[in-house]
Amino acid sequence: MLATRAGRCRTLGPMRVQIFSDIHSDLAALERNASVDADLYLCAGDLCNWGRGLDACGEVLKPLGDKLWVMPGNHETGEQIEAFCRKFGFQNFHGVSFEKGGWHFAGLGYSSPTPFDTPGEFSEAELASRLEAFADLEPLALVCHAPPQGTPLDAAGPNAHFGSQAVREFVDRKQPAYLYCGHIHEAEGVSARLGATQGRNVGKRGFLLEL
Repeated sequence: MLATRAGRCRTLGPMRVQIFSDIHSDLAALERNASVDADLYLCAGDLCNWGRGLDACGEVLKPLGDKLWVMPGNHETGEQIEAFCRKFGFQNFHGVSFEKGGWHFAGLGYSSPTPFDTPGEFSEAELASRLEAFADLEPLALVCHAPPQGTPLDAAGPNAHFGSQAVREFVDRKQPAYLYCGHIHEAEGVSARLGATQGRNVGKRGFLLEL
């Protein structure tokens, strides 16, 4: 059971959700994630590098069909992921939310600006604006390509943090039950408690969320 802010309780159905990111055309890692027995599969972006090699990833993931939701990382454009999902029968997870088993799942791809001018980048203002569409969803499992700034989830080294301030502010203010992200490879597999939010940088090893 989970209590809502209004004080009501809802029974949430059991569910297994495999979440992964930053595959960067490592097809063996992709196969490992696809082989996990789950009800849902959420890809938090960067299946490939600079938009090249998506079809090879699609062939590996094709058996998952519409159980797979995909967002662009900073290495893909929204248009590329939209076409990719249409071609292989997946679902586009960029800037959308859906409800399953009593949970809301919301996804936002792209990163905050990088020094590399990759194809999938939003300004902090754009990230903040798009995240606001999810502000009233609860219970919420939020998946973003960009990690929250200034946390263990975006640490690339000592005093080196390259996440999104907009994601951090949204999490601090709205406290979703879960936050899953990627983008910063050095933080792969790191978990952190951000107030009431349980966060994790899933990376290409992936993470199985059991609800």
